[in-house]
Amino acid sequence: MAPTPSSIISLSTENPIDDFVQAAKIILKFADNILSNPNEEKYRKIRLGNPTVETKLLPIVGALECIFEMGFQEDGEYLTLPRTSPISQVKTIRDSLIQEIQKVSPVSVNGPQAAGGSVQPTRSISQPRPSTSAILPNYQQLERQFFQKIESNLSHVLKYENQGLQAKARHVIPTQHLIEKAQKSFQALAQSGNVGDIGIRDCLILELLAWFKNSFFKWVDAPPCDTCGGKPTSVGMATPTADDTRWGAGRVENYKCEKCQKFIRFPRYNSPEKLLETRCGRCGEWANCFTLCCRAMGFEARYVLDWTDHVWTEVYSPSQKRWLHCDPCENICDKPLLYESGWGKQLTYVLAFSADEVQDVSWRYSSKHSELLTRRRECRETWLVQVLHKLWNGKLSSVTDTRKQEMVNRLLTELVEFITPKSTEGQNLSGRTTGSLAWRQARGEVGTTSAESKPEYVFNLTEDEKKSKTFHIRYSCAKDEYVRMSDLDADKVVGFSSCLFKCEEMFRKEEQDWKMVYLARKERSSKSSLTWKFDFKGLKISKLEVRISSAVYEDGVISWLLCSDSTCAMLKGSNEFQTVHDLEGEDGMTITADLSGGKGDNAWQHTQLFRQSNTDLEFCPFEVKVHFA
Repeated sequence: MAPTPSSIISLSTENPIDDFVQAAKIILKFADNILSNPNEEKYRKIRLGNPTVETKLLPIVGALECIFEMGFQEDGEYLTLPRTSPISQVKTIRDSLIQEIQKVSPVSVNGPQAAGGSVQPTRSISQPRPSTSAILPNYQQLERQFFQKIESNLSHVLKYENQGLQAKARHVIPTQHLIEKAQKSFQALAQSGNVGDIGIRDCLILELLAWFKNSFFKWVDAPPCDTCGGKPTSVGMATPTADDTRWGAGRVENYKCEKCQKFIRFPRYNSPEKLLETRCGRCGEWANCFTLCCRAMGFEARYVLDWTDHVWTEVYSPSQKRWLHCDPCENICDKPLLYESGWGKQLTYVLAFSADEVQDVSWRYSSKHSELLTRRRECRETWLVQVLHKLWNGKLSSVTDTRKQEMVNRLLTELVEFITPKSTEGQNLSGRTTGSLAWRQARGEVGTTSAESKPEYVFNLTEDEKKSKTFHIRYSCAKDEYVRMSDLDADKVVGFSSCLFKCEEMFRKEEQDWKMVYLARKERSSKSSLTWKFDFKGLKISKLEVRISSAVYEDGVISWLLCSDSTCAMLKGSNEFQTVHDLEGEDGMTITADLSGGKGDNAWQHTQLFRQSNTDLEFCPFEVKVHFA
């Protein structure tokens, strides 16, 4: 006898018996219609918006999986059984379902040719059958605690809807600046002809993430001593003050400075309003404040809680019609498998909360659904499905019909997405097998596969430059754009990395308080480098001038190296032009900056390239001028 499909095992063991029988009868109806009328196209389509499908199949564990195992595939708002899919698989699922029903109660089943082809139980079923949950511990206390956690987070996310609080957030967000940057990014994608399903709002969320990570919020492992700057050591917990409690800091960490012996308190604020002021913390504070900023910018956002102690945000993309994973701590967008495949986390429950809903989104963040299920021991799966469905229906009852239909359609799309585990292969931990090349380019995350790899950029001479025998390129860190002065017909290029041949562990830092911008190593990186490459094939360098502005602090080190195929020259960073004679007569070169050194937690800031005021739109701290013989 063939083994019972896993979807049917889930369907029959993880649901109340009445729900199982009801869902099985519907699936059998689909199967019998196909077997009786294999050439009828109408029986090969299931509309996800069908009320029966919505209410009696989608909430049932294993039901949709059964339909997929029959051979159905996602097709927009429908599930479709392709002509190429073997009918034998439909019969296999049908026969297995009948066997499972017969284990519960004797049934009489009409063959495929019988009218209706439905299954009729010969006696009523009122008592629940034994299931795997019978041998598990009593869940009453665990589920009570689980529900309290859900209720607490549902209450918390309502704070993000406070219009006054959103206004406070908008006051600190450089909205217009971020919009302008997003417009430039979107225009660059449009010029490449690869916009696909990306909208300008998708580019804006990327800019908001980068600003939040690089310029607004700071990570705190242990708060520095504000008296002597010494390194503190944890000495346990302190008692919260009335003011701490007012801002949601029920936990206050206590530290002692090793140098001056001063005690330092670190309240773990849970108020997004207070976090707009303190602008520091760990992942909880980061996600809390960032989710508020998303709502303040008009994004639909969900606060995502991972039961294994991490928090992040999801933002809905209307243009892509899906929820995007956004981790402000890492400045990462749309890499849902980061935690399982990148960090090695053993995920259990991942729930997303907003004013409109709470959803179990664990399946988006795992490629190992079966393994994840074995670790979920805090509640029964059937209980969780029923609780979330009840809460969702409760939220739905208070919205307009238009909004209700919008939320239903989104949920259907999301549930279908969860059915098939994602793959990490070739996806740089993003786990995505869908989405346009342009979207991954916008995220700076083009994969390494040859078909979609972003080419290493090389400056080649245009016809005008060959005729004039000059080459002149400038980069403004304030504008974050390259301008080709020797060929003004050439398009401006946005983004420092867009014209790099190589780039390792670098990002563009914006200091909103000091109103300065520069390129720096990524936080926690010990070294980094970037390289520009120039190919002057057919012409020889007769004069070379470069401006390579850089700054070092503490014991930071920046080394500049200009190389051709046959020689190299070492340079120092300077705001002034330097004439380089060593490369005269060469027909190409690379310019490389290596950054390392620095002290303490801020070592990455002790090596800076192209530092300038964000209002200085005239001066260009990186400039290359070449005259050819």
